[in-house]
Amino acid sequence: MKIVHVETVLHCGPYAKSRHWPKTRRSIHAAVKKCVWPPGSDKFTIYPQSGKKRGEGNGVVPIRNEFITELKKRKWTIEGAAKNLLGQELGDFDAVLLGPEGPIVVEWETGNISSSHRSMNKLTMLIADGVIAAGTLVVPSRKLYVYLTDRIGNYQELEPYLKLWKSVPCKKGVLEIVVIEQDSISYDVPKIPKTTAGRAKG
Repeated sequence: MKIVHVETVLHCGPYAKSRHWPKTRRSIHAAVKKCVWPPGSDKFTIYPQSGKKRGEGNGVVPIRNEFITELKKRKWTIEGAAKNLLGQELGDFDAVLLGPEGPIVVEWETGNISSSHRSMNKLTMLIADGVIAAGTLVVPSRKLYVYLTDRIGNYQELEPYLKLWKSVPCKKGVLEIVVIEQDSISYDVPKIPKTTAGRAKG
């Protein structure tokens, strides 16, 4: 899997300038790049079938699972409830790492575009309130999106709202969107199966 764009939405305060954040950011990006298809391959190749029609296209959850497995190896807490430094519950996230100035949280989008907006609103609010140190949302590019479950959250449909999220007052913290894309396409690979595991049908 490759990363084609990283959009920095919020970047302010001491943690954004710390040594811990670049190291953690590299760890997140490395976990993304570990995602391959088919399993055992050395790159991510997707079967090029549109997901517009029911039963067609590729699933999403199995892609996310590769990413989550890699973060677990890197000592992240998986699908846990984040807590701030005061021990207050902040809600469930795909992966959480406790940093020196609060939790760093990651969400890999497996739901529809409305789910992506909810994730961005939640992460923006938590950064603005200073209760998490950093948040990352992973979403597909348009080139990947067309081969996935129809209406899955994707960067191009979030892009018009970046101005709104960037306008939120920020005293400390980092919020980024990581945009992912396949390395190649081929009819010689199996389709990624769809599943109802997780928060949304993949």
